[in-house]
Amino acid sequence: MADSFVHESSYVDAGARIGKDTKIWHFCHVMPGAVIGERCSLGQNVVVMPGTRIGNNVKIQNNVSIYEGVTLEDDVFCGPSCVFTNVMNPRSHVSRKHEYRPTLVKRGSSIGANATIVCGVTLGEYAFIGAGAVVTSDVPSYALMVGVPARRVGWMCQCGERLSVASGQAACAVCGSRYQETNGTLRAIAQPSRVG
Repeated sequence: MADSFVHESSYVDAGARIGKDTKIWHFCHVMPGAVIGERCSLGQNVVVMPGTRIGNNVKIQNNVSIYEGVTLEDDVFCGPSCVFTNVMNPRSHVSRKHEYRPTLVKRGSSIGANATIVCGVTLGEYAFIGAGAVVTSDVPSYALMVGVPARRVGWMCQCGERLSVASGQAACAVCGSRYQETNGTLRAIAQPSRVG
């Protein structure tokens, strides 16, 4: 942890693992058993619970709680005050820790401010969840999701630009990546050597 930065107002409990060049800003709490990769940034008032896994180069903005059962792969972005859950039917007087449902956010996904990710879902690679959306089911890779409940309204490039699909094909006007749409999924068919 000597190669990371932890603000003096934050707590990193014994047993937490923090990767090189990670920055943990004001009023955060990283609990025992949490694993945070390299080059991450945790904004103000972020809580990382035991048993969570955060990949490399993950950006978590202010006021986000990463609950037990949540896994964030590399290059994930969590916008301010986005919400994860880990129990489907919580009651304060009923212990349901044995019912935690895992949530997987795959590489490169972005979650907008105030969006809610209901537990037990997987966000595919480079999915883009709009601000305030409520995700209640799995999200395909590259999908642009908005609304309550969230629905797919388009596709996003790996570089974060919206794609136009015609005859099952799309090319990003910004980075040049090309994609093919088939049966409600999108897959990359050609990408420049460096995106972003």
